[in-house]
Amino acid sequence: MIPQTPKILNVDGAKFDRWLLFSFLALLSIGVVMVASASIPITERMQLPMFYFTYHQALYIAVGLGLFWLATLLPIEEIQRYAVILLIISLLLLVVILIPGVTRIINGSIRWLFIGPISVQPSEIVKVALIAYMASYMVRRSRQLHSNFMGFVIPMGVLSLVAFLLMLEPDFGAVVIVTATVLGMLFLGGVQFNRFLALLPFVIMGLGVLTVSSSYRLQRLIAFRDPWADQFDTGYQLVQALIAVGRGAWFGTGLGGSIQKLLYLPESHSDFIFAVLAEELGLVGALTVLGLYALFIFRGMQVGRRSHMRGLLFGSYLAYGITLLIGLQAAINIGVNIGLLPTKGLTLPFLSCGGSSMLIACMAVGVLFRVDYEARETSKDSVLKDV
Repeated sequence: MIPQTPKILNVDGAKFDRWLLFSFLALLSIGVVMVASASIPITERMQLPMFYFTYHQALYIAVGLGLFWLATLLPIEEIQRYAVILLIISLLLLVVILIPGVTRIINGSIRWLFIGPISVQPSEIVKVALIAYMASYMVRRSRQLHSNFMGFVIPMGVLSLVAFLLMLEPDFGAVVIVTATVLGMLFLGGVQFNRFLALLPFVIMGLGVLTVSSSYRLQRLIAFRDPWADQFDTGYQLVQALIAVGRGAWFGTGLGGSIQKLLYLPESHSDFIFAVLAEELGLVGALTVLGLYALFIFRGMQVGRRSHMRGLLFGSYLAYGITLLIGLQAAINIGVNIGLLPTKGLTLPFLSCGGSSMLIACMAVGVLFRVDYEARETSKDSVLKDV
């Protein structure tokens, strides 16, 4: 039996998911290239060095990979232990930025907390903190969550508080993301479907009230239905994005060959970077990126499933939440770029130029790899006991 032990120990292969790592690094690499291509006209207009945003993106990725590595070293039980404290700190940050005089309004929103030369976006932090809290709650209150309706009401109350603070910024896109992620986590955690049905009318009503209560959100919805009706005002962003996607055809105009990025398409290096990618790399390039996201989501869900089968419930729910967060944000951003969804201020994970979003996303993926590592080690430990 002893000579066969190494084969038994290698049932799970490596200590991490190679395909998950490949999709993550591939998306980061594509993001650097596309930021370099899409941001050059913007730097010329702002009279900055040609690769100003490219250097910053590379720096964010370098720091993000450092946070990724540190997250892989952090035991999951430590995250579970401090999940509530992490959520409280993130909520306090959301409150702090709303205090007059603490920060400044940018593009009509109060989303950034400035600490010297460093800017922090609390909404990005609260996304991960809320996932950790929900995963912890689902483990601690599993019986109440599945048998008692109040067990379902409590996480909905916490979610409502987070959504309320985010709407004060306002950040409607973040509200949609965290709501969908939390509901997805609860569904994968086995919460009865009829409770979601009971909640559905309130969610629809709330989203409807939020939409009609703000003139700019209502205009975005109207423009989404027919962007060409007012292509130089409310429908401008979507029209320019659709032109970019249409010009890409099968194989694109070539890297650097985008016309729409020449100050026609707003936020071409951040929110609408996928439209520039589709224009320069065509349908083939766009499908390649979609395939990489699909691979990341599939392998991330596999991590959650593996952890669940090993009895590591907190790690399982944490993996599901992180994967849903990244997958949903990517789906919504791409949907906006190709005209399937109304315009929202959401970045494309791993590709868009951004500081807080990149750092938090890399750290979250590091946690995902830690979950995977602990699940594989648990499997090996159980095999050793059997031997």
